[in-house]
Amino acid sequence: MTCGLVAVLGAPNAGKSTLVNALVGQKVAIVSQKAQTTRARLMGIALEQSDKHNAQIILADTPGLFAPKRRLDRAMVAAAWDGAEEADAILLVVDAAKKHRDYLEPILEQLQHRKERKILVLNKVDLTAKEPLLVLAQELTQKVDFAEVFFVSAQSNDGVAGLKAHLAGLMPEGLWHFPEDQVSDASERLMACEITREQLYRQLHDELPYDSTVRPESYKQRKDGSVEIHQQIVIARESQKPIVLGKKGARIRAIGEAARAELTQILGSEVHLFLHVKVDENWADAKEIYEEIGLEWVR
Repeated sequence: MTCGLVAVLGAPNAGKSTLVNALVGQKVAIVSQKAQTTRARLMGIALEQSDKHNAQIILADTPGLFAPKRRLDRAMVAAAWDGAEEADAILLVVDAAKKHRDYLEPILEQLQHRKERKILVLNKVDLTAKEPLLVLAQELTQKVDFAEVFFVSAQSNDGVAGLKAHLAGLMPEGLWHFPEDQVSDASERLMACEITREQLYRQLHDELPYDSTVRPESYKQRKDGSVEIHQQIVIARESQKPIVLGKKGARIRAIGEAARAELTQILGSEVHLFLHVKVDENWADAKEIYEEIGLEWVR
């Protein structure tokens, strides 16, 4: 029996959360086209059980690494690097389809000095030709001492099984940290907020800027076994409120219906979801927001 920690690092939109979901075998992290969707450090729990392995792989899905400008950004980047501390392996996930990669330089520079085992994962390989992939792999391995390179498409699962088996072989001997049927360390309360936030971004991707969040108000089990959830969608400006609400409340109803359907599937019980919109231009500086999503409040 083996168990260990793998930190999943990379720039925003590299496909880290999609890869974590693929390795776990089900959804544990929200995904959207909007950069910096992952804010907290979430643990996905993958099992590799075969003739060769009986491993629990704890995957730290970290926020994307980027140049931070505000307090929330700084907390997110700090959480990403903290997630790599004492990991048994660090996966650097790179979007292989991107043409310009200057944004990788600060990340590579930081990785050069890390003592943990480093593995390069070139993602979205189905969107680019083979020859440029090999050139990219060579360029990056010249800058950082990567122990291995994997070519995957997290979206289609190509190459994911081989990566998972390899990670299982790196896990040290030890008891599993989580029960066999647990796939994430996130509470149901936090996961419910994340599912709603994913729908918020999906349905209002171009209209609503990044400065919005979803906060829990209450989460309780009814006597009939169903779950009643109250949440607030927090936005920074009054002018954004009509966007979230939509004509005669149509948009917020659509967001709620989509989130409710997914939560019903995840929780395995009927869900009563109630959403309302709150305007708070300083929400990203509120200390309680950081506590709710497990980030350290930084000055």
